[in-house]
Amino acid sequence: MHREGRPPERLTNRSPQSGDRAREITRGFLRAAEPNASKTDVDAVLLGVSELVSNAVRHAGGVTDFRLDSVEGGVLVEVSDASVRRPRTVQINPSVPGGFGWLLVRELATEVTVTLHPGEGKTIRASFPIRTA
Repeated sequence: MHREGRPPERLTNRSPQSGDRAREITRGFLRAAEPNASKTDVDAVLLGVSELVSNAVRHAGGVTDFRLDSVEGGVLVEVSDASVRRPRTVQINPSVPGGFGWLLVRELATEVTVTLHPGEGKTIRASFPIRTA
C-alpha cells in the first residue's frame, strides 16, 4: 500500500554489484521518496540493503535484480540473484570476519521473505520501517 495522496515511489536497477553502490542508490531513493525519514531508519535501510547486495555478490554470483518501493510505513527492498539456495544463519565466530549479514537483515527488517524461482534463482524481500524525524 502506498502513502495516501502520493504517487508510488519505485526504483528498479539491475546494476548494483557492491554494497557501496547499493547504498548510494538507496540513499538517493530515500531522499526523494522519504525526505523526512528519521536518520536511524535511513541507516537501518542502508545497512540492510548493503548486506543483502553484498551477500548476493559473495554467495550467489551477483545481483540479477534490485528494487526499492516506498510503501505505507516504510520501504520494501527486493534483491534477486541466480542462486536457488536459501540464505542460512551461520554459527558466529568472533575471531572470523563475516557471518552477521543475514542476522542483521532479519533483525532490522519488520518482515523478510525468500521466494525461490526454480532454475532461475531467488528474490529476497525485506520491509523496513520508516518513521519521520
